[in-house]
Amino acid sequence: MVQYRLHSVDIFLLTLLLVYIFLELLCDGAVEVIIIIIIIIIIIIILKYKDLTIEIQRMQNVKTKVIPVIIGATGTISKLFRKNVSNIPGNHEVKQLQKTAILGTAHILR
Repeated sequence: MVQYRLHSVDIFLLTLLLVYIFLELLCDGAVEVIIIIIIIIIIIIILKYKDLTIEIQRMQNVKTKVIPVIIGATGTISKLFRKNVSNIPGNHEVKQLQKTAILGTAHILR
């Protein structure tokens, strides 16, 4: 089992995030802060699976690729979502994936 270790890159990004939030709150630029937070979260999510991809490559002797597929709690998707899903083998309907996310959110809220 591969355990996630906090890399120096993660620590750097989190520190950068905190500094940026502090500076933006002083300058009152809330929209830019939200965009930067989302970008940094996506980068951290991708880096989170770096150890797992290395482990799979070593054990199975295959090439691996991390494909970010993120669906919001209300079913919102990014502009690149359809492109990223199309890179995954198999038939995936975006509406079905969104429905699953919404039903999961409703289940948690009950």
